[in-house]
Amino acid sequence: MYVSGMVFARKSRRRERLRAEPFPEPWQRIIDVRVPLVARLSPEDQRELLGHARVLADEKHFEGAGGLLMRDEVRLTIAGQAALLLLHRDTDYFPRLKSIIVYPSGYVSGEPTRDDSGIWTEGDESLLGHTQRDLRAIVLAWDEVRAGAADPDDGENLVLHEFAHQLDFEDGSTDGTPALDTGAQVRSWAEVMSEELATLRRAADAGEPTLLDPYGAEDPAEFFAVATETFFERATELERRHPLLYDELRRFYRQDPARW
Repeated sequence: MYVSGMVFARKSRRRERLRAEPFPEPWQRIIDVRVPLVARLSPEDQRELLGHARVLADEKHFEGAGGLLMRDEVRLTIAGQAALLLLHRDTDYFPRLKSIIVYPSGYVSGEPTRDDSGIWTEGDESLLGHTQRDLRAIVLAWDEVRAGAADPDDGENLVLHEFAHQLDFEDGSTDGTPALDTGAQVRSWAEVMSEELATLRRAADAGEPTLLDPYGAEDPAEFFAVATETFFERATELERRHPLLYDELRRFYRQDPARW
């Protein structure tokens, strides 16, 4: 226990030091150009986000695959978006995540995979992004990362989606419910999310247009990830059309993007 506490203390001090250091000017230019959503934040939130992005860039192993050369542009575009999910909250920086693997574009998974229920799926599946609770990695397509960041109003953001899954994993399960603060919040989350998921499923089955991507109807985990994309990128519409869902996400993320 003592050794574990010492390790945590050293990690906390290193993170505090990284957040306190001036953000490199070349990195700032990358964020300004590649992640325009950051400009909507208050100056205080921007400083906090850049500190979190610096910690992520330092701690996580970023690896290029399929011929992609890992460079600061790729690393910071991803870290800058992922850091948005950490604002205003105590965070251990996606503790189950070790590596971020980036392909130039959509890639094919050639290996069979097993989902959290133990079901194996054959490989050769075309993917834009992927993560699993026990994978310890996120795999992303760079062209999709770049496109998602460039348009912060379309409700589609691969980085926010996959990193929301990592938040879901933090309590050890994959059920669309991240670690929440109180029992009352858990109960409210369960009630609202289950009803909103059912509503999305009915609309998807009927072929009706929806604000939330119909992919969120797959299961509670995908619903949380899709709702996160919509919360940050189409906040005003989400608040108007799904006020209870918006309020649950506002309480969890401790942010109110409809007011940005």
